[in-house]
Amino acid sequence: MRSSLRPIGVLGGTFDPIHYGHLRPALELLEALELAEVRFIPCRIPAHRGTPQVTAEQRLALVQLAMAGQAGFVADDRELRREGTSYMVDTLASLREDFGQATPLCLIVGADAFRALPTWSRWQDLAELAHIVVMRRPGVAQQLPLPLEAWLAPRMTHDAWALHSKPAGAILFQPVTQLDISATQIRALLARGQSPRYLLPEAVLADIHDRMLYRSFSRENSVTS
Repeated sequence: MRSSLRPIGVLGGTFDPIHYGHLRPALELLEALELAEVRFIPCRIPAHRGTPQVTAEQRLALVQLAMAGQAGFVADDRELRREGTSYMVDTLASLREDFGQATPLCLIVGADAFRALPTWSRWQDLAELAHIVVMRRPGVAQQLPLPLEAWLAPRMTHDAWALHSKPAGAILFQPVTQLDISATQIRALLARGQSPRYLLPEAVLADIHDRMLYRSFSRENSVTS
């Protein structure tokens, strides 16, 4: 039976900076899965990479600019309001407090992030709090570590409407258009004085220039996000 509550998509990341590689797949999921909204949640302190050279507040401001005017996209600052390292399991628990136990939540992750799921804090609790939607390139097979494959098996669904029928617990692999754009590439272009135009929204690029962000680029900040 389908719930009367439409699922809420949850997309976390450093967004350093946000670009079309984040935005286009999120829009496709919003429409294909009939989500109520997709909440973009910039992390305060990332758990799996070095500290960004741009502050969390500046990254949040860029996210807000990127989604201005797009119905169903929401910038969420909850990780900025929480002290310490940003762990998704804590974020999902916070969303549960806000939206209640009946609302379906859909944690959106890329294929690489899903393969690395066993390195996340309390990763096995994630499916107790939300569904997991894994974005994949059409026609590409997914190779998974054995512990993750065993955990996935009883939770996997091929029916997108399963995300509407209960608040959490299903895992869906959903084909999306995956643009070959990385935040690392954009930061490097900006540091060299070259233009990343057409890789990210014009409003985001204008604000980066106005604030003179990403003017210096170092190897320590060269992790893709």
